Formats: sequence, C-alpha cells, structure tokens
Amino acid sequence: MAKLRITLVKSTIGQKPEKKATVRSLGLKKINSVVEHEANEAIKGMVAAVAHLVKVEEIQ
Repeated sequence: MAKLRITLVKSTIGQKPEKKATVRSLGLKKINSVVEHEANEAIKGMVAAVAHLVKVEEIQ
C-alpha cells in the first residue's frame, strides 16, 4: 500500500475548530512539520478536509 507524506504549509490560526482538530489528529503541530501515513480512506478524507492547509506527496 502506498504512503502519503503530509506537510503543514499554512497556519491553522483563524481556522474553524474542526479543521484545527483534523490537522492535530494527522499529527501536524507546526508549519513545515511532516508526517507519513498509510494511504487509507480515513487519512485521504482527513487530507481532503484540510487540503488548503497541507501539501501531500505520494511515496513508495
């Protein structure tokens, strides 16, 4: 299964609490922090919800 490298590129200041919670649950804390997750439906849905705040790369 593929993996996703997710980078927080925009601040969560001024975002709705639901978006902040989604970013935190992905494991992102500060701008430019990077996490890797398996590419399953739950993670893809979370990334889609905060797509305007993160950068996503598919890795092998």
